[in-house]
Amino acid sequence: MRINSYTVAKGVTLATLSSFGLLGCKSGGATPKSTSVKPAAVAAAVPRTAPTDSTDSTKPAPRPQQPGVPPVAQGPVRPGGAPGQPGAAPSTLKPYDQVITKEAVTKRGLFATHMIGTKLYFEIPKKELEKDLQMVGRYVKTRALGQDGPYAGDLFMSQTLRLTKRENTILVSSPNYNFFADSTQSISKAVEAANMAPIILTLPIASYGHDSSMVVEVTSLFTANPLFSAAGRGAQPDANRSFIHRAAAFPENVVVEGTQTGASQQGVNTVVGLWSIIKLPEHPMMPRLYDQRVGFFSVQRLDFGTNEHRAVQRRYINRWRLEKKNPNAAISEPIKPIVYYIDPNTPDQWKPFVRAGIEAWQVAFEAAGFKNAIIAKDVPTDDPDWSMEDNRNTVVRWLPSPVENAQGPHINDPRTGEILNGSIRMFHNILNLQRAWYFTQVGAVDSRAQTFPLPDSLMGKLLQYVVEHELGHTLGFPHNHKASSTYPIDSLRSVSWLKKMGHIPSLMDYARFNYLAQPEDKIPVDLLIPKVGPYDKFATMWGYKPIPGAKTPEDELKTLDSWARMQDTVPWYRFGNSAETGFNGNPDFGDAREAIGDIDAVKASTLGLKNIKRLIPMLIPTTVETGKSYADLAELYDRLLGQWRLEMGHVVNIIGGYETQMKYGGQKGAIYTPLSRARQVEAMKFITENVFKTPSFFIVPEISTLIHPEGATSRITNAQGAILQSLFDGSRINRLVATEAATSNTNDVYRVSELVYDIHNGVWGELKGSAVAIDVYRRSLQRAYLTVAGRIISPPAPVAAPAMPGAPAMPRPAAPAAPAELSAALRADLVDLRSEAKDAVGKVSDRETRAHLLYVIAEVDKILESK
Repeated sequence: MRINSYTVAKGVTLATLSSFGLLGCKSGGATPKSTSVKPAAVAAAVPRTAPTDSTDSTKPAPRPQQPGVPPVAQGPVRPGGAPGQPGAAPSTLKPYDQVITKEAVTKRGLFATHMIGTKLYFEIPKKELEKDLQMVGRYVKTRALGQDGPYAGDLFMSQTLRLTKRENTILVSSPNYNFFADSTQSISKAVEAANMAPIILTLPIASYGHDSSMVVEVTSLFTANPLFSAAGRGAQPDANRSFIHRAAAFPENVVVEGTQTGASQQGVNTVVGLWSIIKLPEHPMMPRLYDQRVGFFSVQRLDFGTNEHRAVQRRYINRWRLEKKNPNAAISEPIKPIVYYIDPNTPDQWKPFVRAGIEAWQVAFEAAGFKNAIIAKDVPTDDPDWSMEDNRNTVVRWLPSPVENAQGPHINDPRTGEILNGSIRMFHNILNLQRAWYFTQVGAVDSRAQTFPLPDSLMGKLLQYVVEHELGHTLGFPHNHKASSTYPIDSLRSVSWLKKMGHIPSLMDYARFNYLAQPEDKIPVDLLIPKVGPYDKFATMWGYKPIPGAKTPEDELKTLDSWARMQDTVPWYRFGNSAETGFNGNPDFGDAREAIGDIDAVKASTLGLKNIKRLIPMLIPTTVETGKSYADLAELYDRLLGQWRLEMGHVVNIIGGYETQMKYGGQKGAIYTPLSRARQVEAMKFITENVFKTPSFFIVPEISTLIHPEGATSRITNAQGAILQSLFDGSRINRLVATEAATSNTNDVYRVSELVYDIHNGVWGELKGSAVAIDVYRRSLQRAYLTVAGRIISPPAPVAAPAMPGAPAMPRPAAPAAPAELSAALRADLVDLRSEAKDAVGKVSDRETRAHLLYVIAEVDKILESK
């Protein structure tokens, strides 16, 4: 079919869906963990008392005559299989009213759905044949197998579909949109011929209805077919333990909910799934080509019809279809605005803040030339057919879940990237997470955070920030963790700057509240919370602003390139292209999560540390209440320790770090610029003083005796050990080696051997004294060093992953080998350590230190002798 001047080839694909949550992109988001993330076209957790669908479900369906079909006509028989399975044999055609009986519960929409007892029938109009469809499956109820779920609303499948009639059978194929060529090119027919859509299912036609509509039974698709399994990867659903609850139909989609039980190598699993079959636009939107310099989710396709001497990978950004009512006006209302409905189940006190979070993005769309492009609405109370499951309705859902997260998934047309639905999922316990973050980051400068519970006026603003962030994902924007490192750090303490620019350029950064602000700065509390920033406005303009006269995506390239080059002179327009690689694998030191002011992480963490120290004495007054447990005290103590670990980790990113700016041809300068040796030496000095030196301010017996009998030792050591492990990460080490190899001025290189030497001095400094005494915290850190070094020099054998009951354990792959430069440096360091420890044994004055040093000597020998 035609998409402007493009021909879509046929084959198999999974539609591209993206999701990113506030915590970690479960990916996220994004895409499933993918690469996220978790798309959604319909409600995440469907209430059993869902709003009435588009037709009366209690009246029996009409019994039309079957045009031209004998009452007992027999279709051709195909070999093997149950109905709905590949190779299924068509059943005998019957009169309509013998198939769709008066007991049928009928809903009408894209397809009519008929529930008759435990059986489900689709009645497919002739006009919906040969149309592009997408089936999306999400959980309603699950058994969470780990911290990452799966949870209600998570994606379990996505499949493109097309229905074709052949004799008395519906053939279900799965077209592939990944390969194409311009229809005017001679190669386009070869591309089409090489990508025939495979037939994945056959559905025997049971009867014909009005206007030749085709009735097929689809029960087994949702109870017995592994292609649509919700019970786990590779699970074979068991029809005896699976059943359909209900079906619903709307103009653009059909929904089926059911319980499914299946067995796989992971064991037996029972879930409730929600499948939505969505009709893709009959007139696809003209796509906009992706650019690495600006952050958008995207779909990918391989173009064989170019003049280049290769197949070209085309990527199209994910965005809503927005068209101006007045194309000639600089700012115009859209023909069809983006509407977000507020879930009526949202607690009443939060609804105004949800609305404000939605409409906060209007200012960004004004930069793209649209007024009132995004609108918040209440669910209509006078429309009995309105439903959250209707794909036309995008909803900010409120879910009664203990998960401390929120997610902004979206579902898009895999041909063009057009976003079709972007329902946000707000888990109830996001309130607790925001409360904790606000206290641990800015509680020292906002007295409202120093008494629990927080006032609704504050909590509502924190919730509004979450809505704004997640809504950004549903508009097509991924995380941009680099944003927080593009502002001058001193500006983050300036009231005039914060009023104009905010403390971060983008809501899509994982940068929460301005923890650099000091009490003496007297910053108004409403400036401590992020808002739509300059990058958000720039990216919205780049992705959504119409380009007059452009008829094809290629026609837009010159203008889009000129817009992207604005980043050369405006640093806060830049996008962190490595946003999802994590701390250690990310070369850009400023592309860090949960960071503020990481353009100078040493200075930022120094300021943040002052506030953490101020908050320790506030823990008991803030959380302890007569007649209540100390649960809040324990939680906030651990959260505060976690905040310390995060801020120290931002400094670690400087080691082996690069300053990066994605550039295209014609832009001057390098993409990757290694940080200077002086900056890395400064960072290691900070880590030695603030990480390896025991953070004694966390050692508060008054708190320890209330929340954990073992004290703070293990908690502090675990945090120190995580930072130590991060310093030795293989990606970081490889960058240090690469910089040394590529730099002619070796005096400006920070070598792996220097890193190991500086860590050694920070961890083992006591051994060089004239009298050696090592306290319990330092002994614990030193044992952690030996554990990390031992794993690098002699990695442990992989351990089988735990299995579900009744399933065999799954072997885990071996960890990648550490870089040779690191292994060699650590071996040399351990040789020196053994010598220092032996010398120090004669200088100890207490039995604990002597026993510890003898243990160290024995462990070093064991590591060095290992093979």
